[in-house]
Amino acid sequence: MIKDKKVYNLEERTFIFAKNCRLFIKKISKTVSNLEDGKQLIRSSGSVGANYIEANESLSKKDFQMRIKICRKEAKESAYWLRLIIETNDDNIKKQGLLLYNEAIELKKIFSSILNK
Repeated sequence: MIKDKKVYNLEERTFIFAKNCRLFIKKISKTVSNLEDGKQLIRSSGSVGANYIEANESLSKKDFQMRIKICRKEAKESAYWLRLIIETNDDNIKKQGLLLYNEAIELKKIFSSILNK
């Protein structure tokens, strides 16, 4: 389940984020909007880690930067879907959703920092 302990291996951290988003989606009610928002969250959260792995295997600095920009974009998108789910559902999912939302924001900041270096 979701743990508040930070992982410093970014490949593992992005994997855990995607996994926890999937576990979170399983807990929300199956309304039409939740199903659609959940699909979007699953796509964007998985894309963060997948693109980070691709960045680590990049053939050029330009390719690396582009992949990191995609990671940042997908983390930002994940935060958007999480916020939408949190604000349109009952309070019983809010705590877990906010943890994931905060992780998405932290990942976005990490990728921004990587780009600035």
